[in-house]
Amino acid sequence: MSDLGWNPLHGVPSYPAERYAVLADRIGGILRSRGDIVLVQAEAVVALEAAAVSLARPGLSALNLVTSPYGDWFGQWLRRGGATVRNLVAEPGLPVEIDAVAKALDAGPHIDVLAVVHAESASGILNPLPEILTLARARGIVTVVDGVASVGGHQLELDDLGIDIAVIGPQKALGGPAGVSALSISQRAWDLILKDGAPRDSILSLADLKRWIDDGRRVLPGTPAPLEFFALAAALDRVEAEGLENVIGRHAQAASATRAGLAALGAGSWVPAAKASNLVTAVRMPEGLTPAALIASAGCLGVELAAGTGAAAHLVRLNHTGPRAAFQTVLSNVVAYGAALRQAGRAADIAAAAEAIAAAYSR
Repeated sequence: MSDLGWNPLHGVPSYPAERYAVLADRIGGILRSRGDIVLVQAEAVVALEAAAVSLARPGLSALNLVTSPYGDWFGQWLRRGGATVRNLVAEPGLPVEIDAVAKALDAGPHIDVLAVVHAESASGILNPLPEILTLARARGIVTVVDGVASVGGHQLELDDLGIDIAVIGPQKALGGPAGVSALSISQRAWDLILKDGAPRDSILSLADLKRWIDDGRRVLPGTPAPLEFFALAAALDRVEAEGLENVIGRHAQAASATRAGLAALGAGSWVPAAKASNLVTAVRMPEGLTPAALIASAGCLGVELAAGTGAAAHLVRLNHTGPRAAFQTVLSNVVAYGAALRQAGRAADIAAAAEAIAAAYSR
C-alpha cells in the first residue's frame, strides 16, 4: 500500500489577496519603475505574447529586433494581430548593431513600437539597450523590452532608460519560480494598448489586467496558484536581503571570472566582454569538435553544460545565472569544460584556469 501521509504541497493556503499589490510594488522597486506593474500567472513567454497581442492591430507599425527565437516569435505575434512588422535580424548568435538600428529607424515609414530582448541566454550576448532606447525616445516610439533573463543580472532601470513595457520573469537571475511573471507598463503604453478597442476576456489581455489596477489591486483575475506567489515572495526576500546591486555585482563577477578561466584554459569566448551578458558565457567550438561531445564529457563529471539554441546551436554555454553565479559553480564549469577538451585530445591548462578564477574572485 502506498504511503498517503502528509505532504507539504497538500493543502497550501491561498496567497493573501492584499499581498499581490505588495509583490507588484516590490517588483517595481527592483525595476526602478513608477509605471503600473501587473502580474501574469504563467511563465514569462505568456507575458511576452500578451504584450504583443495587446498592442497588435491593423495600422500599427513595429520594428522588431531579432537576436533569438523569442524575438522572432514576438514579430509573429504582432503580425497575427494585423500589425505591419519589419524584423531587423542580427548576425547569427550576435548582438544587434546600433548603426543598423539607426538606419532601420531612419528608413521609414514611421514606427509606433520597437521591441528588443535585452540579454540572450541562448547565446550569451547583450544587446546595446541604452543606445537603442535613446534612438527610440528621440522618435517618440513605444518600446517593449524582454528583460526576462537580464533582470537581476544587469542594470535595468526602467524610468531612467525610458522603457514603456518591460517583461520579466523571476526564474533566472532573481532565482525565483518560472510559473509567474510580470510586466511594467507606462501610461504611454497603456494609451496605445487601449486605443481602438483592446482585446478582452483572455489570459493574453493586458486590458483585463488593467481592471485589477483600476479596481484597487485587490483580487487577481482567475484562480491564482498560491505556490508560485509564495515562491516569488521568497525570491524577492532573498534579493532584498542581498541587495539588488550586490546581486548584479555577483553576476558580473561570475561572468568575469568565467572568461578569465576560459582565457587561461586557452578557450575563446564567443563575443567580447562588452557584448556579452553576465548570465551565461558561450564558447566557440574548437575545429573538429561538437557541442554534444563536450557536453557529454562534462556530464560524466556531474557538471551540466548546454548547447546554444537557435542560431547559437554551434556554441557551448557555461551557465552562471541566479544561484549559479558563485565561485564553486564557475570553477566547476570551467574545469569540466577543460577536462572535456582534454578528453577530446586537446590541450587545456586546467591549473592555470583555476588560478585565474581564484584571482578574479580575490579582487
